Amino acid sequence: MRVLIVENQIGLAQIWKGHLERLGADVAVADSQDAAIDLIAQSPFDVIVLDLLLHMGSALAVSDFAQYRQPDARVIFVTNTSFFSDGSIFKHSANACAFLPSSTPPSDLATMVEHYAQMH
Repeated sequence: MRVLIVENQIGLAQIWKGHLERLGADVAVADSQDAAIDLIAQSPFDVIVLDLLLHMGSALAVSDFAQYRQPDARVIFVTNTSFFSDGSIFKHSANACAFLPSSTPPSDLATMVEHYAQMH
């Protein structure tokens, strides 16, 4: 299971990474649009955990690039705001499979990632 975490808060990304690694995942972490796009261009991913509100760049640009380069990769969007809470993210991102609050327990997020990776 190959996972990319794109998250502004590196501490939070590291917590998620640890939970995913305990499930046997190979995890890469990026904190910006540019870093995420570089990783997507270099390596295949089964699931991308993507902070909807990146400080450096656009999450939708990352999702669009992933859809182009890795159409089978699923994207789990996470956010700490109510932006897109109406579910409209699924209209804007063809590869979106879930939309979760950033406060989701890390073990629950890891279980969701594992589920969508198995569907890959």
